[in-house]
Amino acid sequence: MLSKDKLMRINHLAKKAKEQGLTQEEAKEQTSLRSEYLKTFRSSMRKTIENVRVYDATGEDVTPEKVKSIQAKKKLH
Repeated sequence: MLSKDKLMRINHLAKKAKEQGLTQEEAKEQTSLRSEYLKTFRSSMRKTIENVRVYDATGEDVTPEKVKSIQAKKKLH
């Protein structure tokens, strides 16, 4: 999870970019912060998906095989 300060900075830079534009340094900072945010988000989403189980209305496990294989590998480690 990204710190609250970094999230606030991302939002501040986005607002400033819309209103008046960014300096080169601010644009580089914005790019860096966005990359860090996306990396963190993707990692979190991957962990969530890899730990989910899907069941249909009858209670049958219909988790995709790809996810099941990832879960099985995790259990071995």
